[in-house]
Amino acid sequence: MFAFENVYLKRDNKMILSNINWVVNNKENWAILGLNGSGKTTLLQLLNGYLWPSSGKLQVLGHIFGETSLPELRKSIGWVSNALDHQLKEYELSEQIVLSGKFASIGIYAKVTTEEIHLAKKVLTDCGGASLIGKSYKILSQGERQIVLIARALMASPKLLILDEPCNGLDLFAKNRLLERIKKIAEFPESPTMLFVTHHTEEILPCFDNIILLRDGEITHHGKTENLLTEEILHDFYQKPVELIRIKDGSIAVYPK
Repeated sequence: MFAFENVYLKRDNKMILSNINWVVNNKENWAILGLNGSGKTTLLQLLNGYLWPSSGKLQVLGHIFGETSLPELRKSIGWVSNALDHQLKEYELSEQIVLSGKFASIGIYAKVTTEEIHLAKKVLTDCGGASLIGKSYKILSQGERQIVLIARALMASPKLLILDEPCNGLDLFAKNRLLERIKKIAEFPESPTMLFVTHHTEEILPCFDNIILLRDGEITHHGKTENLLTEEILHDFYQKPVELIRIKDGSIAVYPK
């Protein structure tokens, strides 16, 4: 799916990412855990080709950076981010936002067919957003907007789906509804490989059974989630004593001791 090999990224004489070695295979779902400023978003920008490694080798979906068309690569990657929310046209209907994902564009500038409109509505429905069809994006809640953004990302049948802190800004109940929907998407037979970025361990669903721990631009640990979300490893990762509480759904909450 993609591979980082000794990747470094330096900007304005400051090292942002250091010695990134990370391989993700097809149908492996990974969580990326790190505090604010750890380099999570920068890592995603590299995957999407919005930033370029200062050194090392990066291969994504069979494309080697420096030898490929990045706009074509991005059509195979669905990226759900709150940063996108501010770029979308709020007056458009939910299904129009979803349909724009087919063209990897903000807004629709090509002639669309009735079949494509029906497909956008179906994808939105499959993502749990049937009640959002016909509604202006402007009036949707933050949780409903996230459903639309996920459907938009899936519209082009991406090989890789990146969920960049999708639960940010959601209340307790909206967060639970969104995580339940992500869980169902992971169960789709045609579900893409997924990355879930967060700094809250309790948001990491069982379907994300692999994880990297990112601190100060370096991967400190990577492997199976069940092996790494332990008190000993997270104490080392956060460099502070922590307490783990297992929640009934199998997820783990972490608190300072």
